[in-house]
This record gives sequence, structure tokens and C-alpha cells, in this order.
Amino acid sequence: MMKRIVSLVLVALLAVAVFAGCGGAGNDAKKVDLPAVMDSINSANGLSLEKLDSADMLTRYYSIDAADVKQFAAEMDKNNDAPVEIVLIEAVDADAAGRVETALTTRYNSILRTYNSYTPEKVAMVEACKVTKDGNFVSMIVADNAAAMLKTYQDSLK
Repeated sequence: MMKRIVSLVLVALLAVAVFAGCGGAGNDAKKVDLPAVMDSINSANGLSLEKLDSADMLTRYYSIDAADVKQFAAEMDKNNDAPVEIVLIEAVDADAAGRVETALTTRYNSILRTYNSYTPEKVAMVEACKVTKDGNFVSMIVADNAAAMLKTYQDSLK
């Protein structure tokens, strides 16, 4: 009888420990400083692009509602017929992330059309670029060496 009680108590304690362990870690939000990630991308790639410093500029260039954005880092080369753009956004929630992803995909398709019209020799570079979404984090990187830039960004999300 005593063994049975001890066994039940141990099972109950293990169950509590398992559920307590699952509760905290999975609910922690990722803490990523997107401007710092952008600085790392710029340093590693020798970029000197124009910073978009307000959420209003996200609305102007990407049709992204400022209310959907928790934080962002965005830069572009506006003096070029073939745009170079890096946009890193943390949305406020999953629904907002979906809207941001849609807006950036629309912009990416516009950039692809621009390259087709003005610099077709670089279309393959644009086609190798993409819009990504990881939870509430959404990015669009259109640049030479985009794969390495994307890796820097994705590594910061881990």
C-alpha cells in the first residue's frame, strides 16, 4: 500500500514538472534587435544604403500599416533603376505578420518587374532573393549576396 502511494505521488510530481517545463520556454517571445542585425549585414557586405527611419516610410514604399509593426530596420538604394532593398520587420502578431508578408511579396514582384525592364542581366540575382516569414518576423532582401545576408538575419532569430 505504501509503495502504491509513493508511486502515485512520484507520478503526480513528474506530471507537474513536465507541464511546468513546457509552459515557460515555448511562450517566450524572441528578442531580436533588428537595427543591430541590419548593422551586421551592412558591415559584412560593405553596404551604404539609405535608411528608412520611420514607419510612415514603410507605408509609403511598402503599403505596410505602421500599426502592424513592432520594430523594423529597412534600407534601400533609391538612386538605382534596379533597386537594392533590405527590409526586416517584427510584426505585432501573427495576423499582422501575414499582412506584412503580403505587402513585401507585392513589392518583391514589383522589383522583379523593374529588373526585367531595366537590367535583365541581373534578373537571376533577384530570382534568388525572397520574402521570408518566421513567426512574427518578416524579411525581404533584394541584393547581391542576399543568401549570406538572409543567413545573418535568420541566425539572429535563433
